[in-house]
Amino acid sequence: METRKVLSGLCYFSIFFAGFIFPLIVLLASSDIETKQHAKKAMLSHLIPVIPMIFMVFAIIYEAINIQAELPVWTIISIVITAIVWIVVVIWNIIKGVKVLIAE
Repeated sequence: METRKVLSGLCYFSIFFAGFIFPLIVLLASSDIETKQHAKKAMLSHLIPVIPMIFMVFAIIYEAINIQAELPVWTIISIVITAIVWIVVVIWNIIKGVKVLIAE
């Protein structure tokens, strides 16, 4: 198996072990254009879940400041959205990693 395929696949699979750090290292260290493109895509996909996590933190802070007797709706909604985004991103990275490894 070619080194560039393995590195490109590992960039996507690094969501399980190194987050966006491994694709960043591959992006900076690799000289192959195709590997760099896969590293950029993988790094961006690893950073996508950060956006709903920011909203989740603000929702939790908002609910903590406004202590009320009712259900913390914004916190629950933000947690559900964040979980869905994480699941979609993990599945997308697995699919892309497998496609890169088996592509000819």
